[in-house]
Amino acid sequence: EGKAGVSSGDVLKTVQKIANEKLPKGYTIDWAGISRDEANAGNESIYIFLISIVFVYLLLSAQYESFILPLPVILSLPVGVFGAFCLLAILGLENNIYAQIAIIMLIGLLGKNAILIIEFAAHQHSLGKNAMDAAIEGARIRLRPILMTSFAFIAGLIPLTLASGAGAIGNQTIGSAALGGMFIGTMVGVLIIPGLYVYFAKISEKFSRGRKDEKPITESI
Repeated sequence: EGKAGVSSGDVLKTVQKIANEKLPKGYTIDWAGISRDEANAGNESIYIFLISIVFVYLLLSAQYESFILPLPVILSLPVGVFGAFCLLAILGLENNIYAQIAIIMLIGLLGKNAILIIEFAAHQHSLGKNAMDAAIEGARIRLRPILMTSFAFIAGLIPLTLASGAGAIGNQTIGSAALGGMFIGTMVGVLIIPGLYVYFAKISEKFSRGRKDEKPITESI
C-alpha cells in the first residue's frame, strides 16, 4: 500500500534493500511494468543534463567563434537550478521526472536571458568599448525585455503551481520547479551575467593578444 509523501523511487530502493537482507542466498527479485522501467533508468537524467549543457556550449561557441565567451551563459544556469530545487523544497514537492523536465526547459529559457545580454555586450565590445562598459550597456538595454518575457512566463506558470484535481502533483511539480528557477535565475542572473562576461571577456582578450604577439619564424637564405 502506498504511503503519502513517499516517492516510487524510495519504494523501489526500500524493497531492494529488504530483499537483499531477507531473501535466501541465490534468490533475487525482478520488476515489471512501470517499476521495471524506473529501476532500469538509473542515472539517465544526469546524462541528459550533461548532453544539454554540452549542446548549448558548442552551439554558442560556434555563434561567438570562441570557446571562452559561452562560459558566462553556462555558469549562470546553476542559479536557476538552485531556485527550482529551493521552491520544490519549500512546497514539500519531490525531485521527480516532472521537476527534471522543468530544469531542462530552464536551461533554454535562462540561457536565452544570458544570451540577450552577452550578445549585445560582445557586439559593443567589438566596436571598441572596453569589457566593463559593454557589459553595463548590455545589461541596461536588455533589462526590460528580459524582465517582461520572464515575468510573463512566470505568470503563466501560476495556474500549474496552484493546480488541483487529477494529476495535481505532477502539474504542481513542473510548475513550481519552472517558476522558482525562472524567478531566481532572472533576478540573480541580471546581476551576475554582466560580471561573468567582463571576467571571461578579459581572458579572451589575453588569448587574442597572445596570438597576435606571436610572430612567424622565417629563415633567411
